[in-house]
Amino acid sequence: MENTAVSTEPVVLYEDEDVLVINKPYGWLVHEDGHNEAPTVVEWFCGRVPLARGVGEPGLSSKGEALERSGVVHRLDRETSGVLILAKNQSAYTYLKQQFKDRLAYKEYRAFVYGRINDRWGTINRPIGRSSKDHRRRSAERGAKGVLREAITEFERIGMGEYEEESFSYVKLMPKTGRTHQLRAHLRAIDRPIIKDELYAENKIPKSNNLGLNRLALHAHILELALPNGSTERFIAPVPLDFEAAAERIAE
Repeated sequence: MENTAVSTEPVVLYEDEDVLVINKPYGWLVHEDGHNEAPTVVEWFCGRVPLARGVGEPGLSSKGEALERSGVVHRLDRETSGVLILAKNQSAYTYLKQQFKDRLAYKEYRAFVYGRINDRWGTINRPIGRSSKDHRRRSAERGAKGVLREAITEFERIGMGEYEEESFSYVKLMPKTGRTHQLRAHLRAIDRPIIKDELYAENKIPKSNNLGLNRLALHAHILELALPNGSTERFIAPVPLDFEAAAERIAE
């Protein structure tokens, strides 16, 4: 993947004795993956909350090496920015993990895609497997291999228009399941891949003006869930300035 400029460190949105909620910058890995040298949220988190080191479940790289994943309850892809919650202790981790497993956490993303999405609202209900063409990708299209897992994404079109004689849409995405690369694979499957997605829009990027964006146009905007302290909270990572500028470009 092309190494775009990495933005500044995470911004804290909320903190209590059990959890830390941040706005993750694009370009940051949530945890090490055994391949990239990009900064990781986990190392930043453990530097801020040393007692959280070891919380959660260890992971393994594709080479079988142990990965540092302290505090990680859910993930965002490296080039996706936005709201992310981390657990400071094991009981908080277990509580939050169950929220995601039971699909009780509400997640809302913002994205720009190539082309026009004519439906104002809709649901993409396509199971996801592995791509037969690229081991890094998931697929919600015919020919996907391996175990096909249920994947459901609801969407709402926010805007649609032209920029330099090319069509784009601005959408709100609400994943109801939590599959790897779900939003990216689903939008590719309906031929509306996310702008600057080097993995799923590789054929469109070189031919497009890309709406003037120089990063993957996917941002985790809202996360709402119950916390270990018993309260239900709604966390919002503000829409990035480059997204606001892009929305203006296609405003009708």
